[in-house]
Amino acid sequence: MLRMAEADYYELLGLNRDASAAEIKRAYRRMALKYHPDRNPGDREAAEKFKQAAEAYEVLGNEETRRRYDVYGRAGLAGVPLHEFSSVEDILGVFSDFLGGTGFFDEFFGATRTRGPAKGRNLRVALAVDLREVLTGAEKTITLKRAEVCELCRGKGAPEDGIKTCPQCRGHGQVESRQAFFRVRTTCPRCGGRGSVITRPCSQCGGNGHVEKSAQVTIKIPAGIESGTRLRVRGEGEPSPAGLPGDLYCDVFVEDHPVFQRSGADLLCEVPISYPTAALGGTVPVPTLQGEACELVVPAGTQSGEVLRLRGLGLPDMHGRGRGDLLERVFIETPQTLTPRQEELLCELAQIENVNVPERRKSFLTKIRDYLYGQGGGADRQEGEASR
Repeated sequence: MLRMAEADYYELLGLNRDASAAEIKRAYRRMALKYHPDRNPGDREAAEKFKQAAEAYEVLGNEETRRRYDVYGRAGLAGVPLHEFSSVEDILGVFSDFLGGTGFFDEFFGATRTRGPAKGRNLRVALAVDLREVLTGAEKTITLKRAEVCELCRGKGAPEDGIKTCPQCRGHGQVESRQAFFRVRTTCPRCGGRGSVITRPCSQCGGNGHVEKSAQVTIKIPAGIESGTRLRVRGEGEPSPAGLPGDLYCDVFVEDHPVFQRSGADLLCEVPISYPTAALGGTVPVPTLQGEACELVVPAGTQSGEVLRLRGLGLPDMHGRGRGDLLERVFIETPQTLTPRQEELLCELAQIENVNVPERRKSFLTKIRDYLYGQGGGADRQEGEASR
């Protein structure tokens, strides 16, 4: 299965990139109903698709995050706090707001799911790192906006005298209705399952129970991290009034380097060498990711395109299995300008190897020598001796 860090959100929902907001919402509803865990008990693949659909809809269902994703891809979501849907309960909680009602899933599956202890929502951000930080590891401090428990009402949304028992469900959070011979229990539409209603909202949070604040979070990037790795920072998600805070999940993406290409723990670099070095052997200085030059030994007879290995100069393995190598792909660089002496020596080499050198490549001195001692000069001398 394609990892979520690599999947395209539009493809996950079966949409074209020009889909309207209504089409995105309908596509998510269809996929959520199809892969809901209550409809597919014990099916891990269905549960994963249910989660992927939620992640895709959170990005595409918001105009701002969709615009950033369309222009920059996942890199455009860097620093944007998104929910990490680690459980079905997380999804059910978040999408009661996205889908415009708390009972969207309960209408189809009932409100029979047992929920664990109250926990704050998880968040998810994307973070870009450069290749040098992969080599050494790093600590990155990011600033994100997240919901914090309102200090005035302590997350209740209202003062004590502003909360009353829901008159429709009488505090149960659920209501029953008859359909043919069956009784169907659904979430109370009046209180949204809370069992109480707010009659006088909190003046600070407006009844939400939380306020949005900026927070700084430090994320430790381990050396050797692979692009697409998801890191978990415990307790840095959104808080819960009655339980533990959620977690922050960070999708790490490694930026391209102008000199080195990555292949697992190995680094690949291209190095130009001269023809004499390739033929006779020698050493050439090559760059390393550490910033210091290193001597590369080029064996005699090296062919253009060969890969030479410098062991232990690659990236560390994220799981502690040593370091990779620095792979140098050499290519023979042809000089664009030559001194007269260089051109003369190359012409001699060409004659040794029976290579036909174009006339335009011969130097002026070579042309004079060919005229005096070559076929032209010899013919003139023969004509002079015959005239005597």
